[in-house]
Parts: sequence; C-alpha cells; structure tokens
Amino acid sequence: MKTWQKVSLGIGAVAVLGGIVWYSVYQANKGVVEVQTGKVVKADLTSIVTASGEVRPKNYTNVLGEGIGKITEIVVKEGDHVKKGDILLKLENIQPGADVQAQQAQIDSNEAGMRMSQANYDSAVATLAQRQSDLTKAKFDFDRTQKLYDQQLIAKSDYDAGKATFDSASAALTAAQAQVAQVKAAREQARFNLNQSSAVLTHTKDVLRKTTYVAPIDGIVSYIAVRVGENVVPGIQNAEGSFLMTISDMSVVTAEVKVDETDITNVKSGDPADVTIDAIPGKTFKGHVSQVGELAILRSSGQAATTQTTANTQEARDFKVVVVVDNPPDTMRPGLSASAKIQTAKKDGVLTIPIQALAVRTQRDLDEAAKGANGNVTLAAPKPAAAGDAVQKSEVQGVFVIRGKKAEFIPVQTGITGVTDIEITSGVKSGDEIVTGSYKALRTLKPGATIKVNNNAPTGGGPDSAS
Repeated sequence: MKTWQKVSLGIGAVAVLGGIVWYSVYQANKGVVEVQTGKVVKADLTSIVTASGEVRPKNYTNVLGEGIGKITEIVVKEGDHVKKGDILLKLENIQPGADVQAQQAQIDSNEAGMRMSQANYDSAVATLAQRQSDLTKAKFDFDRTQKLYDQQLIAKSDYDAGKATFDSASAALTAAQAQVAQVKAAREQARFNLNQSSAVLTHTKDVLRKTTYVAPIDGIVSYIAVRVGENVVPGIQNAEGSFLMTISDMSVVTAEVKVDETDITNVKSGDPADVTIDAIPGKTFKGHVSQVGELAILRSSGQAATTQTTANTQEARDFKVVVVVDNPPDTMRPGLSASAKIQTAKKDGVLTIPIQALAVRTQRDLDEAAKGANGNVTLAAPKPAAAGDAVQKSEVQGVFVIRGKKAEFIPVQTGITGVTDIEITSGVKSGDEIVTGSYKALRTLKPGATIKVNNNAPTGGGPDSAS
C-alpha cells in the first residue's frame, strides 16, 4: 500500500472517530440549558419609588390685577427678596388721587357742618331750658294772681295780664321744644352726610390703593409677567385679573413629583426621601413626603383625570406627591428640575433574590411538566381541583431552584422590592441555589429541564449574554 493511501485512511479514521465523539457529546448535551445561578440570601432590603418633578415653594402667591391703569414703575426684579408690605409696582394714579383729595375736602366740609349743627343743637337746648324757667316763673306769678283775684283784691285787667303772660311762656316753651327737635334732626342729617362722605372716601382710597401693589407675603420675586407701559385690568366674574408676578416663600421648599400609578399605593405621608436637583449636581437633600395626591393626572395633558376623561382611554396616569426638603439651600429656585427617591419600606435580614430570577409560568405549563417527568418533578403548589380554562391559564409566580442537575420551579410569595433584589416570604430558604439568568434561558426554561451551570462572566455583547 502506498504512503498516500495510508495517510488517507488515517485521516478518514480520525474524521470518523471525531464524528463519533461529537455525536456522543451532542446527544449527551441535547436538551441541556446553560444557565447562571445565585443563592437565596438574607439581606437588608429597602423599597424605593423614584419620581421626577420640579421644585416648588410650599407657600406662594400670584399677584393679580385689582384695578385699571397703566404700569408706570416696576420696583422689583426677579430674584429680589421682599418683605410683606414692600412695594412691587405702581400704576398711573392721577385720577384716583384727585378723587381722594376731592372727597377729603367734602368730608372736611361735612365735619364743619356737623360742628355747626352741634352748636345749633346746644343753643336750642339752652333756649329750651330758659323757656322752661320762664314758664315756671310765669306759673308762680299766675297762681298768685289767681288767688288775689279770687279774693277780689285785684282788678280783672291785672288777672287777664297775668294769664296772658303765663300762656305766652307756655307757647314759648312749646316753640323751644320744636326748635330742639328741628336742630337735632339737622344734626343727624349732618352726621349721615359725614358717614356717607366717609364711605365714599374709603372707596376712593381703595381705588387709589389698587394703583400701588405690595408684597402679600415674605419671599422672593420668582416671576414677573408684565412690563412698564402695559395696562392692567381687574378680574370680572369668573375671569381672573391681569397676572402680574409671583411671590414665593422659599422658607419651606418642596419637590412636587409625579409618581406612577403602579407605585402610588406604596407611598404614604411621612415616608423619608432623598431629593436631587439637576441644577445642584453632586448633592442629595433629605426630605419627607407631606402630601399624596388623591386624583390621577393624565401624563399627556397634565390635567386631572375624571371619570368622563378616563372612561374610554388607557392612557398612563400619575399621582402628585409633595416632598418637603428638610434643609433647602439658598440657591434653590422655583421651577428647578428635581428627582426624589422615596423610601416606602425597609426590612432587615429578610430572604432576598435578584429581581430577574423571578419567573412566571401558567398552571398548564406546570401540569404538563409534571406529567412529562412522570412525577419526578415535585411542585410546591397543589394541583388545581378543576381543570377549567381559567385555572389552566392562571399564572404562578416562582423561581427555578437547582435540584441535582435539574431546574425545579418553586412557587413563591414576594414582599417588598428593592433596587435589584426582591423579598421572598415563602417558597424557598436561605442558601437555595436558583437560576438567575440568562434572560433568554429564564424566558424559555421549562420546569424539570436539565441544566448546566456556567457562572463565568459573559464575554460576548449580545442580548443573551447578560443575566
């Protein structure tokens, strides 16, 4: 046999032997799923809800137009600190000022009339007292005259003269009483005129006051919406007046964030939070939840979601949550973008697994796997009593626990969720080895499947390489 024939036979034999070895290995590994694993461990777990929003003062006020006029001066600028009562801006006030002066003059005139009426009243009262005294004297004189006349000691003419004097004094008293009543009425009229003028003066002063706007609270001028020369109009009925500026009290600063509807049930008032401000990088501010919104907000429009607006839509919704920043810096300004990490729960020393290890299978998948393994795979969940469609399609939450070289699906109950781990309250115990990846393996892994553990760091960049 020639040399080249021997070489060919040798190569052929090696090829056949290699094929046999490859086939044997292939058959041995057929149906084996390569997975990554981890341990069920006890750890401290903190549940965090992350939301974004903006910085807002707890107390702020929008200064709106109260009167009509043209802006002649804006005293402040954005960012200025103001105290309650400080002047913010002024409107043209020539006519309101003139009205106040004219009405003040009218009040001065009414007050002079009031003093004159009081003097007339005092004079009338004095006259009345004099007439009362005259009548008393006239009555005494007439009584004596009457006695003398009855005793026929005086003539009839003297008696008639005494009676006339008494009647005259009585009439004078009546006239004096009428004069007092008349002067008193005039005095009351003068008082009413003075009160009316005072009320008109109050009105004109209020109109004049509305030409000078002052700060209603302590704070900073966070926004100015007008310029000198623009006209201001007051609100009427349901329409607000001209928007002039916003004063924000930055002594209590909040981060108003929007929490997704899936997380809002976990957030409650008093929960601690860490707040970060985009404009102040590298710093985290402590805070706490002060208010949890009760009404959903549509994510697209930012408007409150009512029964009518949400009846026929599946649009995502958020809820407003207000986080008070405990020690805000002076550099904080309303409107800055902010993020809050709200701590909704914290547990120490609980059983945890990586979140990605949690899998979901239908009851039908579990039943089929149990039948296929001829009872070799034991399920922790009891078999459903009824094989109805709804029961078969119901989903079971669990993890794949390594038993020998197989992955056994164990239903579990979960507790709070951390950033990367989740609490397990039942189903597994500390130290159990569970399947944690890859994503493709967990998605397709069947209960009772044969597995091969490979916990080496992935070398490829494909989607299936990450656990």
